[in-house]
Amino acid sequence: MSEPGILEKFRLHGKVAVVTGGNSGIGLGVARGLAQAGADVAVWARDPDRNREAVAQLEQDGVKALAVACDVSDPAQVEAAAERTLAWFGRIDTCVAAAGVNAQTPFVDTELEEFRRVTGTNLEGTFLTFRAVARHMVENEGGSLLAVSSISSHSGQPRSAHYAASKAGVTAVVKSLAVELARYGVRANAVIPGWIETPMIQDFLANERFVERVLKRVPHRRWGTPEDLAGLAVYLASPAASYVTGAEIIVDGGYTLF
Repeated sequence: MSEPGILEKFRLHGKVAVVTGGNSGIGLGVARGLAQAGADVAVWARDPDRNREAVAQLEQDGVKALAVACDVSDPAQVEAAAERTLAWFGRIDTCVAAAGVNAQTPFVDTELEEFRRVTGTNLEGTFLTFRAVARHMVENEGGSLLAVSSISSHSGQPRSAHYAASKAGVTAVVKSLAVELARYGVRANAVIPGWIETPMIQDFLANERFVERVLKRVPHRRWGTPEDLAGLAVYLASPAASYVTGAEIIVDGGYTLF
């Protein structure tokens, strides 16, 4: 029997993906990309109404979808979400940790509680999600973990030290898992988005001075969209990326180069 052609390797039919924060923004864009490639998708996110709306969109692509109300900073909720997903689908092949929060606060005025709120979702939430899912992947001898980091993990972000720190931590977790879990056939990678037009950055986009200063630094002269990350997620979830692990892939329209 001949090897499948390269395009066949990108198909995700029969696979199951978990996407945290998959009811809006980058998470929803990635979830839709995975669904369009054939994967069934479980959306883990906090808002039940938006979860149901996301599932309705995913089902339009002809796949099975599951909504699970889950705060990824809560260990019990994450474990329950993993159990429910496995009971529903019987497997998890891909997990995208896209749930995230941010805040704009001068560093000297940042309360420890606020710092922990941001790192609790972004960093600890990724740890808890990957831990729950990786247990199954190790037993199943294979899987793909994808964390959504940020260019702030490289350059820092004024007034958001907690956000930048959490995203830098996420990439460190990914690199560690890439080495530790390789023997079990589990890959771990990070996508590093630039300025992607999502609800998280609406306050920035409402600032004319910010838009003028930043957009002219983007060689493509536009903001990114969640859909700009979908193809990469499909690739990293697919057999086409079977030798790719520990990578940090920047998707920023050239912003960090210019």
